[in-house]
Amino acid sequence: MATFVEGPVRVTVPATSANLGPGFDTLGLALGLRDELVAEVTSGGIEVDVHGHGSDEVPRDESHLVVRAMRMGFRAMGAEPPGFTLACTNAIPHTRGLGSSSAAIVGGLVLARAMVAGGQLLLDDDAIFRLAAGLEGHPDNVAPAMYGGFTIAGHDGTRWFAVQAPVDPRITTVVFVPTDPVSTKVARGLLPAEVPHADAACNAGRAALLVAALAGRPECLLTATEDQLHQDYREEAMPESLALVRSLRADGFPAVVSGAGPTVLVLADVSSVADLLARSPQGWAAHHLAVDQEGARVE
Repeated sequence: MATFVEGPVRVTVPATSANLGPGFDTLGLALGLRDELVAEVTSGGIEVDVHGHGSDEVPRDESHLVVRAMRMGFRAMGAEPPGFTLACTNAIPHTRGLGSSSAAIVGGLVLARAMVAGGQLLLDDDAIFRLAAGLEGHPDNVAPAMYGGFTIAGHDGTRWFAVQAPVDPRITTVVFVPTDPVSTKVARGLLPAEVPHADAACNAGRAALLVAALAGRPECLLTATEDQLHQDYREEAMPESLALVRSLRADGFPAVVSGAGPTVLVLADVSSVADLLARSPQGWAAHHLAVDQEGARVE
């Protein structure tokens, strides 16, 4: 029978940006903005408290995404607490393309592991990543949420995989977050079933170049972040985002749609941060976010 840790357990998990232009459903980057989850085993039932982004919208029962992920983690370890409290403090905006659902899934799994004595022996980081990718349905956000930094992830026909790659310390990010959300389901629904071979070949080359550019050739980032597969197809759902991407790129900034959007992300040099922040559209929130080299962690 599993033994549970006494007292509260605290986990933080980073925001993430997926795709990064050409790396559709494959490339992801952890960003310096973290949700905090605190849970404690009780004698029965569950109690969920939420503050911050999404607090007026998310459920407070078993359907809450963090609770669902925790249950999955407990089952994987053969452990089931009699009850628990969960408090979520959400810093990551919801439905903005910054990995809020992946943060919830990864955070819930890591939280469940930390609540079980010896949980690290029952469920290692790679197992958590695979569970998270299966629940999310794609690995591009859950990989950096779990491992931190820059990740390349996918499915080999048998199982999910992810590897980390280096990021040059000169590279940072600026994100522009609009007020209106776009759901991932809507954004995916705008993509065609087939794309021209030339577009696919272009993206393959740009994604390969992006790995090298992030590792130590930041002067190549503008070319490396070109995309032919998904951003333009989604324009009707986020016209202002695509207009901002094009405006920034015309001035030499490697701007992309973050994940499914509508947030716009720029892979920036530290020296350009102030100029970029000044270009935020009226009503949007602009943030300078460093690349977070740590994934989900127990505090």
